[in-house]
Amino acid sequence: MTAAASKRISRVPRPDELDPIETASRDEIAALQLERLRWSVRHAYENVPTYRARFDAAGVHPDDLRTLEDLARFPFTTKDDLRAAYPFGLFAVPRERIARIHASSGTTGKPTIVGYTSRDLETWAEVVARSIRAAGGRPGMIVHVAYGYGLFTGGLGAHYGAERLGCTVVPVSGGMTERQVTLIEDLRPDIIMVTPSYMLAILDEFRRQGLDPRASSLAIGIFGAEPWTNAMRAEIEEAFDMHAVDIYGLSEIIGPGVANECVETKDGLHLWEDHFYPEIIDPETGRVLADGERGELVLTTLTKEAMPVIRYRTRDLTRLLPGTARTMRRIEKITGRSDDMIILRGVNVFPSQVEEQILRVGGLAPHYQLVLTRDGRLDAMTVRVEAEPGVAGAEQRAALAQELAQHVKGVIGVSVGVEVVDPGAIERSTGKARRVVDLRAKG
Repeated sequence: MTAAASKRISRVPRPDELDPIETASRDEIAALQLERLRWSVRHAYENVPTYRARFDAAGVHPDDLRTLEDLARFPFTTKDDLRAAYPFGLFAVPRERIARIHASSGTTGKPTIVGYTSRDLETWAEVVARSIRAAGGRPGMIVHVAYGYGLFTGGLGAHYGAERLGCTVVPVSGGMTERQVTLIEDLRPDIIMVTPSYMLAILDEFRRQGLDPRASSLAIGIFGAEPWTNAMRAEIEEAFDMHAVDIYGLSEIIGPGVANECVETKDGLHLWEDHFYPEIIDPETGRVLADGERGELVLTTLTKEAMPVIRYRTRDLTRLLPGTARTMRRIEKITGRSDDMIILRGVNVFPSQVEEQILRVGGLAPHYQLVLTRDGRLDAMTVRVEAEPGVAGAEQRAALAQELAQHVKGVIGVSVGVEVVDPGAIERSTGKARRVVDLRAKG
């Protein structure tokens, strides 16, 4: 944690401010999980034909779930399963009981549809409120929500959670960056909820307007929807003199609010295990790994009515760790996905690894893209990264490019090209940043 300043919020919550389950014993948590897991698996089996067929084909039945470890006998659910069931095939309640529908963007294929009953929406608001409180939020604070609203779960998820906690919500949504800064300056919010990459665009706009971001009212940033590194955290915290805290979620499970960092520790995201049961698996074999081993996160919903999800393969790479600020277990900060991994001449490369090296080089801004091309039979990668304002000379940029290439080679073990471009040349996104541009199929 960086040095505290007067606007920083770092007090540890009182026990009476927490939900009792947040400080329950591991035995109490496990007992509740097993009770709710047995309900969820049976609810899926009895009301979703896809799950009934999958369980029958695997030779398992809800009655076989006698311990938490027995869940490993049940089949996985994948994003392809959700696409195949489009639009309502995985709903476990009559369509008339669905209070709201969200969906993925569908940019990589048919979108995935998720539904919520009124009770599901209550649960969602509760876990997001718990997440904001873990980040340091308190009733009465002003929350600037710059996640996108609409079918994307970020905006409305943050909105109703903040209201549930008793905060004042400014529902800005994404885009119109100049207006974002104006509203931050005029309304003086305590908290901002946004993707970390768009927070960098807001930072650029502060500087463009000649405003000191450290003098802003923002004391807490709750960032999610894309992987980001601790180096990025340090960059944002230093720029705004704020706490930067990670939130995790995905629409297939509920939306934001599955897990959150606690501001007093910032040592990984505590999973709200009373609603979501985690496993870590070997992404190649599907074997369940012990706590502490790194692999792919698999989640099962414990309380969702409209669309229970059993053993969903998130593709996010992390590991399960013991609780610290809460008794519920933590997931290590997610900085990569198995389906985002680039295999470059036999070396596994994640965008977050390159980002860490960019942030080591003074004179480079944290706006970048990885461009993949193919020269004959060999793949190549070029890191397109912006220079900071004032870095204009060709010789200076060439030296920065060489320094970054050396860092990448020395730490990651792969040779890359580096192109240092003008400030503002990399496409900005109001949602999830597009870090990888794959041109190999066009080469």
